[in-house]
Formats: sequence, structure tokens, C-alpha cells
Amino acid sequence: MNILITGCNGQLGNEMQLLEKVNPQHTYFNTDVAELDITDPAAIETFVNENQIDGIVNCAAYTAVDKAEDNQELCRLLNTVAPGYLAAAVDKRGGWLIQVSTDYVFDGTNHTPYTENEPTCPNSVYGTTKLGGEKAAQQACSRTMIVRTAWLYSTFGNNFVKTMIRLGQEKPELGVIFDQIGTPTYARDLAVALFAAINQGVVPGIYHFSNEGVISWYDFTKAIHRIAGISSCHVRPLHTAEYPTPANRPHYSVLDKTKIKQTYHIEVPYWEESLKECILQLIKRKD
Repeated sequence: MNILITGCNGQLGNEMQLLEKVNPQHTYFNTDVAELDITDPAAIETFVNENQIDGIVNCAAYTAVDKAEDNQELCRLLNTVAPGYLAAAVDKRGGWLIQVSTDYVFDGTNHTPYTENEPTCPNSVYGTTKLGGEKAAQQACSRTMIVRTAWLYSTFGNNFVKTMIRLGQEKPELGVIFDQIGTPTYARDLAVALFAAINQGVVPGIYHFSNEGVISWYDFTKAIHRIAGISSCHVRPLHTAEYPTPANRPHYSVLDKTKIKQTYHIEVPYWEESLKECILQLIKRKD
């Protein structure tokens, strides 16, 4: 197959490129904004047709959750409108689309893991525009697979893990929110799951993917510091109210992964094992 990867310079896009090397049966077109403007429907259609694209993995998005509150139009363009353009172009060729979405489509009032068929209720611009992207993609292409994920981190770009390591090395004390509960996702593991779908055949529908387990941001930070060998920084728990942000965040966003595990026969790693792997890769990179 000829597969278009958008947002190739992001966390997930970079991980997808690494895994392309061990999935050489397909031809990949890795693009970011310099190679393809996903807000330009004519440019997308030309690219898809000229390169005979069979499938698209859309890793591109506006992900600055707090900035989104003041940049609603740009956020809507990238997260809602663009997925519809991509879906429409690949649909004309009879192809498929994998649209990466987020736990922010829920308001976080659950106390048990969210399944794919539960009603959505985003309470931020980011969450609202990502839900809009899900719907736009599904309406434009019946062969769309939506994959919602959460708390994404990797060795690439800016993310919570790298920030907590840096701050832990720089500061004697940190305050981290303890009353927001979810599950971290190592972007490498998400990329492995997406390749399982690609290689087995994309089954349309909505799926949830994160690592296994449940944790708070506070406990996650404590684990990051322990694994990274940081002992000089005192981490104290904060209530959400003590750390106000422009965008609302779900207090509980644990995702039920039963559907994706059963459909594609995959095992999902426990969050701490994946965190250890990521930090090991970061240490190796420094060496």
C-alpha cells in the first residue's frame, strides 16, 4: 500500500517513521506542513491522487490545549476541518483513514473507564475541535478508524515526561496535580497498535488506546523522577484548583481498551514498563 503519514515531525509521527523501517511491505509518504498543507483540500487531493495513496494516518493536530482557548479558529481548522478534507480525498480512491483523537472528548466525570460507545461531552476548545474532527472524518469516509489516546509522551518533542525530568533536575521543589486521573501513553506503543491495524486491515469505528494501568499526574511525576534517578527534587501534590489553567481538563480520563485489543489481537504494555523504556532511550541519546 501507499500510505500517507501527516504530522510526521510530531511525537507520534516520529515514532511511525521509526516503525516504517520494520514494516517495509508498504511505501510511506511522511509529510508535515512544509510538504503538505492539510488545510488546503486541493493540495490534499492532488497529493493523494499523484501518489496513489491507499491509506492515511493523520497524526497532525493543534495540541496546545491552553492556547487553543484563544486560538479557536486555527484549532478548528486543523482539528475539525482538515480531517474532513483528508477523509474526502482518500475516500474517492476507496482508501482508509486513521484519525488520532483524544480523551478530551469526555468531560471526565466518569468513575469507571470510558468505552467507545459512551456519550461524548468535551469541555474545552481542544476537546470540542477533536470531536468535530472525528465526526468530519467519519462523514467523509466510511472506512475511517478513530483512535482516541491520552497523556501522550515520547523521546521526541515537548511532553510531560521530558519536562518533569528537566524541572526535577533544575528545581528543589515541584507541585503537581494529584486529583486528575488517567493513563500515560508511550507514543511508540500507540504506533505499534496503529501498524497492527494497518497490516491486519483497518476495521472502521472508534477505538481507545493508552497504556495499561491508572495513575495521577503526581504519581506519574514521582515515577518519572525515581526511574530517571532524580532524588533532589521534592514533589508535592496539588489540587486542580491550586493550579488554574485556561482550558478545563478531565478529572478522570481512563480509557477502556478492550475493543482494540480484541479486534487486532494486541497486548498493551503497562505504563511503568513503557516509561522505563522511554527514559532509557532518553539516557542513551544523551550518552
